[in-house]
Amino acid sequence: MWRELVEQYDDVELEEPASDQDLSDLELQLGQPLPAPLRELLLECDGVVDEDGTDVVWSAARIGRQNREFRTGGDFSSLYMPFDALMFFGDNGGGDQFAFVRTPQRTDVFVWDHENDSRTWVAADLETYLHRALSHAGEDWYR
Repeated sequence: MWRELVEQYDDVELEEPASDQDLSDLELQLGQPLPAPLRELLLECDGVVDEDGTDVVWSAARIGRQNREFRTGGDFSSLYMPFDALMFFGDNGGGDQFAFVRTPQRTDVFVWDHENDSRTWVAADLETYLHRALSHAGEDWYR
């Protein structure tokens, strides 16, 4: 389903699928389950890159790396509100990051603005997020 949805858009790059073991390891590392739609997408393609080279959805490895950095990076805790309730999974190529809220668990997608630390709702679910991000490549569609 996810691969077919993403392949509707021109010049989108899809990575090879992540393994179930990779995702189980990621969930263990994060201390929380991946949202079911994100898990399903990663099992079909481990990352989605738009026509401009923007990582609309990161690989499982990058999701782990980025979330670890946001949650434990010394500079982040002194500059921003805590990120523990968020699970980042993609970006806009200019510093803003997209995330699911994991405490409480929600299917909505939010954007974190790196300039003002705001967290703003942008889509009701991953499917809507992908449609919006991929149909407006190169634009700040979420503003």
